[in-house]
Amino acid sequence: MSPSTAPESGVPEPTADTQPTRAHSPELLAQVAALPGLPGVYRYYDAAGNVLYVGKARHLKKRVSSYFAKNHGGTRIGHMVGKIARLDTTVVRSEAEALILENNLIKQLAPKYNILFRDDKSYPYLKLTGTARLVPDPGPGAPRADAYPRMAYYRGSTDKRHRYFGPYPGAWAVKDTIQLMQKVFRLRTCEDTVFANRTRPCLLYQIKRCSGPCVRLISDDDYAADVAHAEQFLRGETQELLRTLEQRMMAHAEALQFEQAADIRNQMAALSRVLHQQAVEVGGDADVDILAVKVQGGRACVNLAMVRGGRHLGDRAYFPSHVEDAHALAAERDDGELPTVEAQVLDAFIAQHYLNVPAPAQLIASEPVSASLLKALGDKEESRITATHAPRGERRVWLDMARQNASLQLARLLAEEGSQQARTRALAEALDLADENLDDLRIECFDISHTAGEATQASCVVFQSHRMQSGQYRRYNITGITPGDDYAAMRQVLERRYGKIAETLREQGSEAMTTAARMPDLVLVDGGKGQVSMAREVFEQLGLDVSLIVGVEKGEGRKVGLEELVFADGREKVWLGRDSAALMLVAQIRDEAHRFAITGMRAQRAKVRVGGSRIEEIAGVGPRKRARLLQRFGGVRGVEAASVQDLMTVEGISRALAEEIYRALH
Repeated sequence: MSPSTAPESGVPEPTADTQPTRAHSPELLAQVAALPGLPGVYRYYDAAGNVLYVGKARHLKKRVSSYFAKNHGGTRIGHMVGKIARLDTTVVRSEAEALILENNLIKQLAPKYNILFRDDKSYPYLKLTGTARLVPDPGPGAPRADAYPRMAYYRGSTDKRHRYFGPYPGAWAVKDTIQLMQKVFRLRTCEDTVFANRTRPCLLYQIKRCSGPCVRLISDDDYAADVAHAEQFLRGETQELLRTLEQRMMAHAEALQFEQAADIRNQMAALSRVLHQQAVEVGGDADVDILAVKVQGGRACVNLAMVRGGRHLGDRAYFPSHVEDAHALAAERDDGELPTVEAQVLDAFIAQHYLNVPAPAQLIASEPVSASLLKALGDKEESRITATHAPRGERRVWLDMARQNASLQLARLLAEEGSQQARTRALAEALDLADENLDDLRIECFDISHTAGEATQASCVVFQSHRMQSGQYRRYNITGITPGDDYAAMRQVLERRYGKIAETLREQGSEAMTTAARMPDLVLVDGGKGQVSMAREVFEQLGLDVSLIVGVEKGEGRKVGLEELVFADGREKVWLGRDSAALMLVAQIRDEAHRFAITGMRAQRAKVRVGGSRIEEIAGVGPRKRARLLQRFGGVRGVEAASVQDLMTVEGISRALAEEIYRALH
C-alpha cells in the first residue's frame, strides 16, 4: 500500500515536470538519496512529530524516492508528501519481517494515511484442560480434577499444559460449541474446586449434559474415550469419529451390553444431527477463512467467515478507517497491476488480522491477494498458505454469502452514521452550537462512580466525528476527598482534565491547542444544579468559558426521556422532548460515560478487595479496622502511602499497631 516504485537512482534533480509538491529540507533529501536497496519499513512524520504513514518495501531506496521524485499536485498523496518533515527507516532481513514490523507499527502508531483496522481483543478459544494424556486417577476416595479434563471458554495467551481449539469469531461461537459438546460427549464444565467438593451429581448430570465424573458415575476409560472423541470432532475428523463410535456400539451389542450400546447409538444420533445442521462443504479443507470486501460511500467493510474442522463457526464484520486517504498511496502489485480499493483493504486486513492470529492454510477471498503477502504469511506460519478469489461450486456459494453479509453490514453502518449525523445536527441546533463544521464537533462527558465511597473513579468519554471515540476515553482515580463526596470528585476530575489546557491557553493562545489537548465544544456532566455549580466554579477559577457546561438532570422518577438540561451560564432549563434526536444523543453519551465509570470502579474495587487480604494478615487488624483503613485512605494503595502518623488518625489504630501496619506494607 505504498506508491509505485521509482528509478533506482536517488532523488532526481527537480525539473518543471518533477517539481516536488513542497520544498523539503536538504537534510531530508540527502537521507532519502542515501537509503540502501534493502527490504525494510519506513515512517513519515510531520513537523509536530505526528506519524503520517508507515510502509514496507522490498527496495527502500526505490520506494521512498518515488514520493519525492515528482509533483503530486493537489492530490491526497501530494497533501501528505507536503507535510513530511522527518523520515525514519528500519532495515530487515526479509519481506516477511517487513510485513510483521509494518503492521505492528501501524497498530501502535495509528498513522493518518494507513488503512487501520480496530485492534480487537484476542480471539476466544475452547480449552480442554490437561495434556492429551490423562493423569491416572489415584483410586478410591474423591476423584482428582486433573484426571478428568474439562471444557472451558478461554481468552488469552496459550500454554502447553492444556489443549486449545479455535480461534472462534466470538464468545457466542465458543459457548454454542460447548453446549453442543455437552449434548454429544457430556464432558464436564465445572471448576476444579466445585468438582473436588461434589458429593452427588449436579443438575447437568440430571439433564444429560455431563457424565458425572465428580462422583464416579463414569469409568476413567470411558471418560478418556469421550475426551478423545471430542478432540476428533473439534479437529474435523467427523467421519473417522462416526466409524469409531459405530465399532464401539457393535462391540457392546455383541457382548449383550445393550444399555451401553444404546448410549452410543444416542450419541451418534446427536452427532449426526449436529453435522447435518453445521457442516460446510469447503472442498475437503478442514480450516478455511472466507473474506469478502465491500466499499461504498468512503467506508469499507470486511466480512470474515470462519470454518474450522469443516464447521461454520460464524462471521464477523470489520470496518477500517482512513480508506480514502490510504487509497491515494496505492502501490503496484508484484504483477505490475494497480490494486483496486477493495484489494487494498483486503491486503491491509489480512496483514493486520493474521499478525497475531494463526492463518488457515486456505483463504477464499472476494479479491486477488498479493503473492508477496501470501509468501510473507507462509513464512510466518512456516507452512504454505493459498488463496483463491474465483471459487467454484459450494465455495462460490459461501463467498457470495460473505459478500452479501458485507453489503448488509456496510449498509447498516452507513445508516447508523447518517442517523448519528442527524442527531449531532439536532443537538447543535437545540443548544445554539456552531454548525459550520459538525464533523469536528467535540463533546466530553463526565460521570462519577463508587460503592459507598469505596474505589471512587471518574470517567471522561469523548464524542467527535459523529461517534464515540473510545481511544480518547480516560479514567481518573479520585483520592484525598471525603468518601462519597461526588461534588469534590467532580471538582478534582475537571481540574485535572482542563487545568493544563487552561494554562496553555493563557500562555500561548488557542493556536497552541492540538487535537488531543483542545477544549471541547460542549462539556456534559451527569447531574443537576449541584454538579453544574461545582463545574462552573472550576471553570471560573481556570478562566474558561462557563457556557460550555451543561448538566444532564434526571427527570421525574428518573425515567428515561424525561431528562432536562441545566446550563452553567444561567439559561433556563431545557427539556428536549422524549422523542428528540438531540436528547437521544445526549442520553447515548451520558450512558456511555456511566458505563465506562462503573466498569472502572468495579475493576478498581476488585483490586482493592483482593489486595486488602494483605492488611488482614497483619496481627491486630480485624474486619472493622481493615474497613476503616480502606475507607479512610481509599484503598490498599492509600494505606501503603500513609505515614505512621496518618495511620494513627484512624479510630482504633494505636501507635504500635500503626508502626506494625507500616512495616508489614513496606
